[in-house]
Amino acid sequence: MHPAFQYERYLLKRQVLALTGKFRFYNPQGELVLFCEQKMFRLREDFRLYSDEQKSQEVLMIKARQILDFAAAYDVIDSLSGAKIGALRRRGFASIVRDRWEILDPQDQPLGYLTEDSLGLALLRRLLLGALLPQNYDLFLNEQRVADLRQRFHLFRYELEIDFSMDASQRLDRRLGIAAAVLLAAIEGKQEG
Repeated sequence: MHPAFQYERYLLKRQVLALTGKFRFYNPQGELVLFCEQKMFRLREDFRLYSDEQKSQEVLMIKARQILDFAAAYDVIDSLSGAKIGALRRRGFASIVRDRWEILDPQDQPLGYLTEDSLGLALLRRLLLGALLPQNYDLFLNEQRVADLRQRFHLFRYELEIDFSMDASQRLDRRLGIAAAVLLAAIEGKQEG
């Protein structure tokens, strides 16, 4: 596994006013460790994460299975080995009011889920406050919380703190958590635009 996935905490930054989605992941020391640029005009979503902004080494792929899918599924693939790590599947109707994703293993068996913090706050975000009320997501494996993805309020960019520190035994493959963060930031970008 690439060393970029060794940290307990990351900060994801996405420019709000860019034509394409550009995602930068920083380690706790503030160093850029991963970069992703979302390609425009793609029928099927395809995200590639690189070890730097020059895209010198691809380390992770996130690929949508279908062109249009209300309950979209995305395969997460290690670019270095070509092995499927797992998948993330959005819970269609369940995500209208409150975002919910399934975390799947390489054979598409459920490992856990990612859910928006609370129904009340989700409704406030969707009906009244929008981007003024930052989102918070909790990631669970077997009903044990293993990660927290918390949006920071910022006027000119999207920022998401990713915290794996509660997963001391590293039950969750960090690459699945990073992929979830990219998908959340990309979907938030579409909802803002």
